[in-house]
Amino acid sequence: MKAAKASRALGLMALAVIASPMAAAEDVNGWYVGGNVGRSFATIDDDRINTNLLGAGFASTSIEEDDRSTGYKVFSGYQFNRHFAIEGGYFDLGKFGYTATTVPAGTLSGEAKIRGLNLDLIGILPMTEKLSAFGRVGVTHAQARDSFRGSGAVLVSDPNPRKTDTNYKFGAGLQYAVTENFALRAEIERYRINDAVGNKGDIDLASIGLVYRFGGTSPAPRAAEPAYVAAAPAVVAPAAPPAPRKVTFSADSLFDFDQQNLKADGKRQLDQFASNLNGASYDVISVTGHTDRLGSDAYNTKLSARRAETVKAYLVNSAGIPAGKISATGAGEAEPVTKVDDCKGNKASKGLIACLQPDRRVEVEVVGTKQ
Repeated sequence: MKAAKASRALGLMALAVIASPMAAAEDVNGWYVGGNVGRSFATIDDDRINTNLLGAGFASTSIEEDDRSTGYKVFSGYQFNRHFAIEGGYFDLGKFGYTATTVPAGTLSGEAKIRGLNLDLIGILPMTEKLSAFGRVGVTHAQARDSFRGSGAVLVSDPNPRKTDTNYKFGAGLQYAVTENFALRAEIERYRINDAVGNKGDIDLASIGLVYRFGGTSPAPRAAEPAYVAAAPAVVAPAAPPAPRKVTFSADSLFDFDQQNLKADGKRQLDQFASNLNGASYDVISVTGHTDRLGSDAYNTKLSARRAETVKAYLVNSAGIPAGKISATGAGEAEPVTKVDDCKGNKASKGLIACLQPDRRVEVEVVGTKQ
């Protein structure tokens, strides 16, 4: 890949980072490791090769380039929150070379192998629940191992020079969380390299890889609480309309972190709820999802609505409740149970997450029950 192509690709990824809406409910943090492999592209300086040959009394008639190779990297990092991480690792950009045919008759062949260490700062912008864009900037400590061979009239005085130098790098990419622990990456990076004979240039690495996060993305375990709390039936006069029956389920007992698929224990709770309705008549069942106030309002509203729809679908498909008698809505963070004075702060600390636990719930209200 030439410099212009790499610049266009990096520009498109940078545009994605700038233009994508943010959508993340809670902070994530912790250690992770991973590895990438891909195609590397070097810019070989033909003008400098010609200048060096002329200085030695030669002229080149042609230069054949080998400017592509296979590169890889392994890395380890720590993510401080959903927007910032630091990452370090080892990289090998492969080997590149050229063969120049000269006058007087001869050839000069050169080859360079590039490898080293890097330390990067990572900026992260969540785009959906699982997809995020990221950009990086960092420093490298790289070694260039050159080898030169001459034939015919061309003689090489130093066939195996080496050089180690510190320089900069930058890049951008996309990451998709397959599970809480595993994620896929695709990215483009540019490494500034000084070789062993004074050449300076860029090497681009376009790669894909796998990331493993230790401990998943949940920021902290949450305290246990009852599977659901049922309000005591109200005692009413015979002539009055029957009172609604409301059951509150803990969202954490129904769903995994930041997910909308029911857990096995959640299905058992809903089966028990439907069994308790057996033999009773009712007008309508209303399912309402709620979240805590951590994260954006738009994301929380969508998550609560999806969870309410999941509960509704299960009660219809598995518990036999008529679809026309049940509705689902998402209230997001609009109707908290906790008070601001009881749970202070906006940063998702362990204490605040535990304090806001009652807000994360699904309420099922049965209106018009009759035995």
